Amino acid sequence: MATVIVPAHNEAGVIEDCLNSIIKQDGIDHLIVACNGCTDNTADIVKTSFPSAICLDIKKPSKVNALNEAENTAKELGVTYPIFYIDADTQLSDNCISKITQELENSNTLLAAPTPIIDTSKSSWLVKKYYQIWVNLPYIKEGVIATCSYIITEQGRQRFEKFPEIINDDGYVRCHFKNSEISNIAGTEIYIRAPRDIFSLIKIKTRARLGNMELSRTKQCPVKEAKHYGNVMASRLLSKEFIPASFYIIIATIIRLRSKLQLKQLQNYKWEKDLSSR
Repeated sequence: MATVIVPAHNEAGVIEDCLNSIIKQDGIDHLIVACNGCTDNTADIVKTSFPSAICLDIKKPSKVNALNEAENTAKELGVTYPIFYIDADTQLSDNCISKITQELENSNTLLAAPTPIIDTSKSSWLVKKYYQIWVNLPYIKEGVIATCSYIITEQGRQRFEKFPEIINDDGYVRCHFKNSEISNIAGTEIYIRAPRDIFSLIKIKTRARLGNMELSRTKQCPVKEAKHYGNVMASRLLSKEFIPASFYIIIATIIRLRSKLQLKQLQNYKWEKDLSSR
């Protein structure tokens, strides 16, 4: 059996799809939706349409605080592991929770995620070209990257105490585990809507990169392993993927420059969110 935590900030447009993909699944002891700082009717939707879920209506708009509050509630209820941390703008495939729970019981994996499926059907041409390269990069295939969600075993959850006030919670969690302890679980999927336009894409990718830079600057990554990616982009520039690879490099450069500028004013950072896919 498992505990599922869904942090949600102004997710009225997507929360039903997310919870419908969760509520019907076997193997759930507790489903906790941590609405935080909502100015829309996200919490009302949860309370009305999903009465079996535990809805927390938290005033502070902070994802990491919402995760901490939800974990406190889970402990009061008698938390069961693994814990699934699922973003509100995603959806799980059928039997995802029971399959992952079973796999974690029979393996040495401590941190897991479903395989990410990026839906670019409503995205612009540039966004599609970006993801054409991005989804096949070596670091994406290593596991628990780009899933927006993650699952931690009881043993794995002992690696850190509370979620600190950071931008990138999934990056923070991942850097507490070795690659050999991490896995995307075959036969399970998580569906993620890609941004519709390139400006929204740049915003969320900047946020992710800035979050990693923040973790590095504050030395909050206890596990560091060498990455051997080689000259991946060079080979793509010399292949039939020349056009998407070129656009990817340009966009990635913009993201890198934006994140460096934002890092200089990190104390004034305002959370950048993709509203185009909602």
